[in-house]
Amino acid sequence: MESLLRAVAVLAVLFLGLFQQGAVVADRPYSSWLSVTNGQRWGTWRGPEMCPDQYFAVGFSTRVEAKQSGGDDTAMNSVRLICSKDGHRTHIVESHPGFWGEWSNPQYCPGGVLTSFQLRVATLRGIFADDTAVNNIKFRCSNGPELEGSGLDWGGYGQWSQDCVDGGICGIDTKMEDRQGKGDDTALNDVRFICCARVQKVIKLKPGKS
Repeated sequence: MESLLRAVAVLAVLFLGLFQQGAVVADRPYSSWLSVTNGQRWGTWRGPEMCPDQYFAVGFSTRVEAKQSGGDDTAMNSVRLICSKDGHRTHIVESHPGFWGEWSNPQYCPGGVLTSFQLRVATLRGIFADDTAVNNIKFRCSNGPELEGSGLDWGGYGQWSQDCVDGGICGIDTKMEDRQGKGDDTALNDVRFICCARVQKVIKLKPGKS
């Protein structure tokens, strides 16, 4: 039993170390996490998914369940990042696909990469009411424009996250509530993103003649 407890403690330390600034996720170094304070409380974090090395998120797509007209609403279910390198949009990453709704058409920064975000979240409605948690999302591009998802209009937007510095968003993690059966489903409850720095090119100078 003592050896088992020691092994669990070692694994816990290693797991926490992955989420420290400057650590590595999926073999890619990152510089920081972006988060907001108005996410909801249900569900668990499903683990980060990363763009490939040297790729950055230039666009996104949202999965949203339409209003159910008296049924159980869940609103936004998931977010996908569209990763690009040198203009080639070749990779899509998501932390969890969600359960209900349709995927929107992608939206892209008109130049630049995604650098910060904002969540629209519905407040708690009580035990006998229908909670929906995350309803929509906005992103800010490195060259200035803001992009808004195709979510619903319940709740309000909170504060913007901090910005990625010297790079952009390169990974995503989502907090999802599992299917509740006959209970109240909320699906997506919170999102956080990972920032990566751009690789700096090193120019080697030829030694001067003496």
